Amino acid sequence: MDEEEDLETYGEQLYALIYPKHKENAGKLTGMLLELPCPVLSQILLDEAMLNTAVDKAFRALQLTRETSKITSKDEDDVSTSSDSLGEQLFELVDVYNTGHSQKITGMLLEQHQEAVLHLLSDRKLLEEQVNSALKTLQEQKEEETDISDSSDVDDSDRLGEKLFSLVEQLDPLHANDITGMLLEIEPASLQQLLKDHTMLEEAVQRAQSALDT
Repeated sequence: MDEEEDLETYGEQLYALIYPKHKENAGKLTGMLLELPCPVLSQILLDEAMLNTAVDKAFRALQLTRETSKITSKDEDDVSTSSDSLGEQLFELVDVYNTGHSQKITGMLLEQHQEAVLHLLSDRKLLEEQVNSALKTLQEQKEEETDISDSSDVDDSDRLGEKLFSLVEQLDPLHANDITGMLLEIEPASLQQLLKDHTMLEEAVQRAQSALDT
């Protein structure tokens, strides 16, 4: 309930600040900005420059949404929107959310079919859902990278060795120690690939077995 009351208060304050310059669109622009996190809204209300930037972004996004709605309402033959143009329009809309990852999220969303991207440009609710989903994916990737890189190289080697040994042991219990030692001499990046790709690992183990037999 507190958050709803906060949003209502923010909404009233934002509307009062936006109305003098954007009388016709004050309501829509206020609604767009209210989709931002509360801490960001609080900062925007205290910083006039930040407010102006956010309003400008929202206004450009609103214009793009209207233009795109006109495009999507035409026959498909008339829609000759290039990938670059779509990317620019999508970036403007994504940038409104101040995620700090506008470029990456735009790239992720552009991997969809052109029709799906056009739909995103005209449907703000759907866009917001996909932006949040993409942001969550990026955060999860970052956490995984942190998990891998937050310890020392020695710890990394130990963990890789343990993981590799458990996999090699399933393929060749008798020579697991020797084969693991040989594979650990490979570049870390290639080693990571082996751990992810079972077929590659099997081939590497077979090569190591051949080397042991000679």
